[in-house]
Amino acid sequence: MAKDKVEETKELEWALIPPREVSQVDGVFLEKNMCNNWDKIWNFQAKPDDLLIASYPKAGTTWTQEIVDLIQNNGDIENSRRAPIHLRHPFLEWVRVNSFSGIDEANAMPSPRTLKTHLPIQLLPPSFWEKKCKIIYVARNAKDNMVSYYYFQTMNKGLPDPGSWDEYFETFMSGKVMWGSWFDHVKGWWKKKDSHPILYLFYEEMMKDPKREIRKVMEFLGKNLKEEVLDKIVNNTSFAVMKNNPMTNYINDIEMNHSLSPFMRKGVVGDWKNQFTEDQNKRFNEDYEKHMADTSLSFFEEL
Repeated sequence: MAKDKVEETKELEWALIPPREVSQVDGVFLEKNMCNNWDKIWNFQAKPDDLLIASYPKAGTTWTQEIVDLIQNNGDIENSRRAPIHLRHPFLEWVRVNSFSGIDEANAMPSPRTLKTHLPIQLLPPSFWEKKCKIIYVARNAKDNMVSYYYFQTMNKGLPDPGSWDEYFETFMSGKVMWGSWFDHVKGWWKKKDSHPILYLFYEEMMKDPKREIRKVMEFLGKNLKEEVLDKIVNNTSFAVMKNNPMTNYINDIEMNHSLSPFMRKGVVGDWKNQFTEDQNKRFNEDYEKHMADTSLSFFEEL
């Protein structure tokens, strides 16, 4: 079948997928199937050797997952392409269209497991704290995160239709997006790192000096890789390489329409300048100051 015909077929299939419904758990907006599955999610039993990768959506999660997988496999590129990333690292709270959940995938996986979540701190299953599991959290500046999340929602049927950019700006500002308020999310995890083994990474620092940040992850995981292996990991987790890697770019996910917006869109710092109006930037800065007044957490909005 010709490539354009394949793309047309994919778009038709995507158009036929019904939009996911949204509900809430403790005031946090989540996809309805997650809420219906909440007892199973909340009671998930972590194991002491589990590694959890946590983040707000579109903050560098997939990037961090691929870095972790390559470190765990000593830079073995072929091994890291053994399966799509969502199968290598089960998405804990997600429930797929076929009703098979991330919890099911995690429970079927042998130890040691690497798992992924976007849950805010207060909704993480308590067994992760009880078992003192290592957690890597990655955070991205709010403006770029908002823009990336907006475009992700336009192409992903697993998430609500974001509406226009102006409408989405208001939704994000009010925290009424899936997985809740960005402010609550990043601050909650930042505070928790003082009492739990959490490596808190910043997207902007990863962009600025990827090798330094990859070395932090390596040391946190208790590994000791040679410099040439680290260089190999830096190269193979670059935006260009990952964008062309079908094992990381969700190319075959039927819920994502890459013709509307690619899953890996730009991978830059400061793209918010191309999206925010002057008034929106002023409003956001005022709101940001209020929300972040009670934390030592800070971000770069450009490099």
